Amino acid sequence: MTPARSTSRIGSNPLRPESPPAACNPWDVAEKNIYFVGIGGCGMSGLAKMLKSRGANSLGSDRVPSPFTEDLEQNSRITVQFDTQDSGDLPEDCDLVIHSAAIAPSHPQLATAVQRGLPVISYAEALGKLMLGRTGVSIAGTHGKSTTTAMLAHVLIQCGKDPSFVVGANCSQIGGGARTGSQIIPDDPNSASGILLAEACEFNRSFHHHKPTLGCILNVEEDHLDIYQSIDAIVDAFHDFAQMIPAEKDGGYLLIHHDQAHRTQTAAGLDCRVETFGLSTQADWAVQFDPESNTVRIIRENNEVAHWHSPVPGEHMAMNAAAAAVLAHQLGVFEWNRIAGALELFAGVDRRMQKLGKRNVPGGYVTVYDDYGHHPTEIDATLRALRAYEKPTGRLICVFQPHQHSRTRFLLDEFATSFESADIVIVPHIYFVRDSEAEKSKVSARDLVDRLRHTSSTKAMHLYPFEAIVEQLENICKPDDLLVVMGAGPVWQVAHQFLRTSTAD
Repeated sequence: MTPARSTSRIGSNPLRPESPPAACNPWDVAEKNIYFVGIGGCGMSGLAKMLKSRGANSLGSDRVPSPFTEDLEQNSRITVQFDTQDSGDLPEDCDLVIHSAAIAPSHPQLATAVQRGLPVISYAEALGKLMLGRTGVSIAGTHGKSTTTAMLAHVLIQCGKDPSFVVGANCSQIGGGARTGSQIIPDDPNSASGILLAEACEFNRSFHHHKPTLGCILNVEEDHLDIYQSIDAIVDAFHDFAQMIPAEKDGGYLLIHHDQAHRTQTAAGLDCRVETFGLSTQADWAVQFDPESNTVRIIRENNEVAHWHSPVPGEHMAMNAAAAAVLAHQLGVFEWNRIAGALELFAGVDRRMQKLGKRNVPGGYVTVYDDYGHHPTEIDATLRALRAYEKPTGRLICVFQPHQHSRTRFLLDEFATSFESADIVIVPHIYFVRDSEAEKSKVSARDLVDRLRHTSSTKAMHLYPFEAIVEQLENICKPDDLLVVMGAGPVWQVAHQFLRTSTAD
């Protein structure tokens, strides 16, 4: 392990959030019958498990089985129904319905709930209710939310702070996508309420339902333009999120990227304490990253407070880790060497630059990665980082499934330039979710392939179904190639199918 200097008190002035007022009592769900529509997602399944740990009777539905539904049924004894979504059936004993962001208001089970007069809330609203009576930490940004939340949870667990969390991705190192921790922060002299970490997603302004004491904004970029129409509207939404953080005198704290979060507009006029992090030397927490050694350093008032070797490559991952480190310090982990040591042991999050293994091909093997990236900036950063880290002597082949027709249409030019680090790009059909049929007709995967062919030297092709892509990979992959499968939809199946037939050590 790389030693890290422990200079915990240099200009840090960490916050000590006090217990919330009596009016903010924890959400009482004991013996409530709660039904989850769309329970198969990582966040929703984690929420179901957390509410069950608080005494609720959790039950839910989804379209198809998945690793998350199998985990719910086998390990948490939560029943998942696969034949009720179209029928609209709900249990006779039902006190509350919670639905994922992917569920449309017209969904048959939501319609049934309305007809029966049952309360219906969204996943984000449920997260906000969970934060009542806790030291809520909401991590927002166009990219990096899952990884940063998981990193912070890992550090806090390793350092004895026993946090609760709900993460929108699986991280086996911290017990999956959810955990119920202590009701108070262990060894906290101020008896602060227990910590609850959660991603704060900007889609449909969901993060406005959170109740954070501490907030983090990693970055702000154009996305979800079907909801926001312009970057100005997105910045306004992040500003409204930041305004929800309490005043500094009540423990309110915002950590925001110095350069990549439209900081002057997003953080304008806030009553909470605001600090910045980033590569700029003007940031309150300046970050230095050496891509050759994957070393991350945090500088505070011209003094290095910590450094560590990052096990996950890339500058964007270094930024996520730095944000997690600063937030852990604000939550009472004063020993920087413990924070650095925990980050050096972080094993990563599923589908975030996840190395799956090596596939044998005649004369050698192909290295295979799986990644959730579905925004142009994420794609570019991930492909550049993996090429620099793996240094393949062969080609970088990327299988990318666009996520949502609206995102693909609005950001088509950006997508076309985000694959410059790839030699070959294979594009299946766009993953159809949330968009209307009218939106679906406005753009196709072929449009992206055509744009790629005209704007870069990258070879691009459209193939579907996934089985055809696997067959094509078996035909074109050569020794020392690097294969990266990317997208927020089910495209991960391609990587696993490709690996299934032959695996190298």
